[in-house]
Amino acid sequence: MTTNPHPGGAHAILPTDADQALLVGRVWDPETGGPRPVRVRGEDVHDLFDVAPTVAGLLERDDAATVVAGTTGDSRWRLTDLVEASLARTQDRPHLLAPLDLQVVKACGVTFVDSMIERVIEERSAGDPARARQVRETLAASLHAEIDTIEPGSEAAARVKEVFLAEGLWSQYLEVGLGPDPEVFTKAPVLSSVGYGAQVGIPAFSSWNNPEPELVLVVDSRGRVRGCTLGNDVNLRDVEGRSALLLGMAKDNNASSAIGPFIRLFDDAFTVDTVRTERITLRVEGAEDCYVLEDENNVARLSRSFERLVEATSGDHHQYPDGFALYTGTLFAPTQDRGVPGLGFTHKIGDRVTIASPHLGTLTNEVAPTDSLPRWEFGIRSLVDYLHRSLRST
Repeated sequence: MTTNPHPGGAHAILPTDADQALLVGRVWDPETGGPRPVRVRGEDVHDLFDVAPTVAGLLERDDAATVVAGTTGDSRWRLTDLVEASLARTQDRPHLLAPLDLQVVKACGVTFVDSMIERVIEERSAGDPARARQVRETLAASLHAEIDTIEPGSEAAARVKEVFLAEGLWSQYLEVGLGPDPEVFTKAPVLSSVGYGAQVGIPAFSSWNNPEPELVLVVDSRGRVRGCTLGNDVNLRDVEGRSALLLGMAKDNNASSAIGPFIRLFDDAFTVDTVRTERITLRVEGAEDCYVLEDENNVARLSRSFERLVEATSGDHHQYPDGFALYTGTLFAPTQDRGVPGLGFTHKIGDRVTIASPHLGTLTNEVAPTDSLPRWEFGIRSLVDYLHRSLRST
């Protein structure tokens, strides 16, 4: 059985200012046989099903923050119990799920200069980590010196583009890093994301991969950002490095999207401006080799604003009737060697990945082979059936 790795127990998954936070999550409820939206307030976890049977529906309400803040009465679950069951992955006990349900899960790529350079290196090394070290030494310094302060889509960025074209150094990653349009792709199907304590999957066909700690914006059907959470955009570097056209294969596999632990709703005290400078920490602890990797994603270094990323995702060109979640990209691209010199970092089975930030809490997952994970079987039809049964019985 997996034990809680965080000093301070279950409450260590909460934001540092949890007493002021409006936290919405989802709990698997064996008693009713399905997921329940919840409000988390310290140790108390309140069932919100009677307020809104889905998180997507809750966030469509203009008064969502007010309604959640006004939740009263006895709590249905204890946070400590949910955390313990989640880490133990005990399916017959109430446990935490990803805090999303009907939202589409989208993601932005190449939104930081540093990670853009790493994507170029992956491409030029054709997904071979042994070649990547040499490419990194010859490319990274010159690229960073040229574009570190360039605003994407600007005239200055266009001039830099022409320089790279003339020198034969152009890349599709530099296009989305410097050009007017950000990269936005679909990360995961509806209801496929995993939450706190769950395993994240690495397919057998990948031998070079890594976590990506990110801020995830949660947006309603009208394009309003209603809150945010943490995410791990699990990435297969060797697959994407072979061809950017294999992005779906590199990004969308069983349990490749981890989100949580909770959505923090925006209110008068906590706004989108609060998280523009959020620092998201990453810690990877190896079960096999006692390896430890620590790094940070500084959201303040995003090359495009939250507003620009949301506008590129949703608008007259594309609607999301149930809203969407948007991974905003990561500064993190691990280059330190893990074992064999020159091969860089890659996951090993059993790695514990912990992603945390002051305002959003802590998301912990364990790495496992995708083919060993429980099959994803609770999809949209299952949710509709569950809602029908539950609402009919009330």
